[in-house]
Amino acid sequence: MAHRSYSISSAPGPDRLEVTVQAVIDGEVSPHLVEVAEPGDHLEIRGPLGGWFVRRPADPRPALLIGGGSGVAPLMSMVRAATTPTRLLYSTRSPSDALFTADLATAQATGDTPVAVTHVYTRVVPSGWPAPPRRLDADILARVAWPRDADVVAFVCGPTGFVETVADLLVDIGYNPSNIRTERFGPTGG
Repeated sequence: MAHRSYSISSAPGPDRLEVTVQAVIDGEVSPHLVEVAEPGDHLEIRGPLGGWFVRRPADPRPALLIGGGSGVAPLMSMVRAATTPTRLLYSTRSPSDALFTADLATAQATGDTPVAVTHVYTRVVPSGWPAPPRRLDADILARVAWPRDADVVAFVCGPTGFVETVADLLVDIGYNPSNIRTERFGPTGG
């Protein structure tokens, strides 16, 4: 039996659990889940392993969500359940690599709670995009983040290097480290 970690991306609720799986070429588990598994198949689900975070619905603070690539998956759960102002900064290689594009557009346009979404593209930008491709940096973060004196909780998820860089940038612009939650992922090895 193979074990893999995937993030819940649905809003909390008793009736449905959505897990986001991005197929990995030559992967053992993800191609099966994406291409073969069907509704009604039985899967064993266990609680989280390693580092993980939870956004408590009763937390009145605004949320700053920062995702790299498929690291947006657990952040989508927070976007879908947002009850306080929420800003999502989402970094992907290109528009075609972005997940949840329709859901994010809907959340931003019609949500009861304001959800502001900012995209950063590191390799290819959409036609007419106002800036060249670039990595998420202090300038972009400073434009999207709430002021440092605001009582904000930040959630960062993505590959380890991305998460460490973004967490350091948040501290550099004055965010309290105790208000920064991180979840990282990387290769599982052979």
